Amino acid sequence: MRSRPRPKRYVRKLESRNPCVHGDTGVELRPYQVIIRPLITEKGTHLTTRSNAYTFMVNPLANKNQIREAVEELFNVRVEGVRTQNYMGKLARFKQIPGKQADWKKAIVTVHADDRIDFI
Repeated sequence: MRSRPRPKRYVRKLESRNPCVHGDTGVELRPYQVIIRPLITEKGTHLTTRSNAYTFMVNPLANKNQIREAVEELFNVRVEGVRTQNYMGKLARFKQIPGKQADWKKAIVTVHADDRIDFI
């Protein structure tokens, strides 16, 4: 089945569009800038004991590869996988002034079965 003919103006418009090419973020982060702090919660402790996964609050600009390299370098462990979640900051109010808490990013890092991270 043939499609209907397109007007020349529309064809020119399609040809002039540049494809979307994603590149690097342009920000070079060091390992101690990628990982902000570990998240010690009940769920995180459960993940640590059951599946050898650790949760961290990370820089929102960091990608999975940067998080993997930072954990391997800072804690001397072998990383098997990284999962990330972006959290939107909550709306808050201080006296009568409305505001918003900062957005943040959470990373769940699964390490090799033989490796452990000790936060103490």
